[in-house]
Amino acid sequence: MTAILDQLRAAPRSVLGKLPGVSSDDDEARRPLPVSGMLAAACTLGVGLAALTTLTLVGWIAAPRGTLGAGLPGVFRTAAQLWLAAHHAGFAIPSGRVGLLPLGLMILPAMLLYRAGRWMARDADLRLRLPARLPKNSPREQANARRRAQLVLVAQAGVSLAAPYALLAGLIALVADNEITQPFIGEALFSHFVLAFLAGALATARMIGPWQVMLRLLPERIRALTVGTAVATAVLLVAGLLLVLVAVVLNFGQVRELSEVLSPGFVGGVLLILLQLLYLLNTVIWGVSYIAGPGFAIGADTLVAPTGVHLGTVPSLPLLGALPESGTVPAWMMAVIALPFAAGAVAGVMVARISPSPSYEAAPLWGFLTGVSTGIVAGALAALSGGPIGGGRLAAVGPSPWEVALSVALEVGVAAGTSAGVANLLLLNKRARAPLDKATAPVRKAGAAIAKAASKVGLAESDPRPLPGHWMDATEADTQQIPVIRDDWQDEHASAEAETMSQARPLLTKPDPVVRPPRPDIVDESDDRGGHVIYVDPYAWDRD
Repeated sequence: MTAILDQLRAAPRSVLGKLPGVSSDDDEARRPLPVSGMLAAACTLGVGLAALTTLTLVGWIAAPRGTLGAGLPGVFRTAAQLWLAAHHAGFAIPSGRVGLLPLGLMILPAMLLYRAGRWMARDADLRLRLPARLPKNSPREQANARRRAQLVLVAQAGVSLAAPYALLAGLIALVADNEITQPFIGEALFSHFVLAFLAGALATARMIGPWQVMLRLLPERIRALTVGTAVATAVLLVAGLLLVLVAVVLNFGQVRELSEVLSPGFVGGVLLILLQLLYLLNTVIWGVSYIAGPGFAIGADTLVAPTGVHLGTVPSLPLLGALPESGTVPAWMMAVIALPFAAGAVAGVMVARISPSPSYEAAPLWGFLTGVSTGIVAGALAALSGGPIGGGRLAAVGPSPWEVALSVALEVGVAAGTSAGVANLLLLNKRARAPLDKATAPVRKAGAAIAKAASKVGLAESDPRPLPGHWMDATEADTQQIPVIRDDWQDEHASAEAETMSQARPLLTKPDPVVRPPRPDIVDESDDRGGHVIYVDPYAWDRD
């Protein structure tokens, strides 16, 4: 599809470049954004319908002739109905309404719209029109104005793709109408517009810059709530997928029996497996509602929840053979309710890390708001995953949207608020200690650099040891112990001085008028027989 769109992009410019008086500059030959969006929408519808028509034609050849329509017009009408169902547009049938549509089928138009949105952004040169980055040290007002302009541009690109796409979908809904199935044109217009707008806006934002730049288009608080909601929703969906896979493994015998009862054959078996894969996302969302507590229903007056299971007649879809039997549920199954709290704890930490609050009271509030937004998303997914299958007892299939939204909002919100408050407190304490660490960091870095340089030139010992505690020779430090001062310790200086004075008193009686006072630095002069004075003071280290 991208190659076809590139040819559409290059052809008009090459023609314009050959005309006299027309510049070949891309800026002047650039198509307006609405024109590029219209071309992208038409090409997306054409490629999608061609793929579904091929798939329907294979099923029409392998299946009985009346199943997928009578003749080639009936095959094309069936493909158009599948295309509408891929956008979650319901149908009216004689016995009621069909709203239980496979969410996995939505992947095809979503991928095509995303590729078309990227082509539209390149064709209109949106990256050149509004680059992603500003020079460093730009004023804050200029950065905010640029971000608002980028958001407006993203919204304009989404509308440019979604508006013609929804109008073309209305024409397809009119073509797909027959005496058995009548598409709801209002739902078709709304669903096509929403899906095309989201895909086009996301693709345009991605073309402006990388994913990090795309997230920075949002304000800090909104970005934190968006990331926290996405993380909590992803954790819940992964938990729901694991629950579904475990249920299929434990009840694989029932799934195989239902497949054998249908006996679809080889081609029919392949189509049946494909159909179950398309409904896998629906069952994952049902698993999320089971984990949240409210559970889901398979018909009127039925319930599959951690508190108990009550089932009636189940549709003959092999994937539904993984449902538990009616009756009480083991007590340990109630442990799955802890999973939404775990998702909320992770989301709260993400919110606090992306946008820390300067006040201790604000962080839990933002964490709880993350739980509320996650509940809204879970309720919307629950509404998309369920729906009626005709009338009678199958008029209620799937989870209750408002019950799922309320349960997820409370469970995720409480856990997210608590974890956001704790994480924000730790971040504030860490930032309070940051100035001291920054002040000592240069000294520590310089010391480490000097030590590293000294070790390279051989000035530092390979095995440095702490100093022995006093300034002595290395051999003395290893062999002589440091004296310990005790309570009964006597001053030997005073004792030596007293002994010296007692020996000097007889000399005072001599008629020598000059009396020299004793020298305090002489420790012992009693053995001064050779006229030498010993100046050894073993405690000099104590006064150093």
